[in-house]
Amino acid sequence: MGNEQGTPLPLDRDEAAAQESDVTAPAEAVLLDAVLTPYRSLPPAGFAILMTAIGAVGFFAGIAFLTIGAWPITGFGVIEIGLFYLLFRLNYRSARQFERIRLTPSLLTVERHDLKGRVQRWSFQPYWLKVQLDEPIESDTPLLLRSHGNALAIGRFLSPAERLDFANALKAALVSARR
Repeated sequence: MGNEQGTPLPLDRDEAAAQESDVTAPAEAVLLDAVLTPYRSLPPAGFAILMTAIGAVGFFAGIAFLTIGAWPITGFGVIEIGLFYLLFRLNYRSARQFERIRLTPSLLTVERHDLKGRVQRWSFQPYWLKVQLDEPIESDTPLLLRSHGNALAIGRFLSPAERLDFANALKAALVSARR
């Protein structure tokens, strides 16, 4: 369990026992195992092509400016291309974060992996868990897991449509877990 700020809360006795029993008990059926990742519209191969094209245009423009004596413009062009590359690399770096949501009949576990490789874990008893996604669903509408007065926002980097799809899939899996 956790609160909306993402700080882990201690497990209660039932959840701690469920986690301990996962180590020794035979594996439970996994009803849902989802990895949520940020969307990147430009794949790495596309990025390489884009940087090659920008580099080629920058190179020929730089040569043209050098030949007419405007050499400072070439330097600024190199700086701009370098910043463009750096900002794209930072964008791709942020795509390394992800969340894993795993549901068994006795436990829902959320693992949040950040950019530095740190992992935060929350556990919920599926029977008491509520999935909340307020309408209208906009880019800042959180997908919340609620249980016993605590809430955890998940999938913050998902689009509104993806959040709705995942909320529906999670609700359906929770119905199966409660049977």
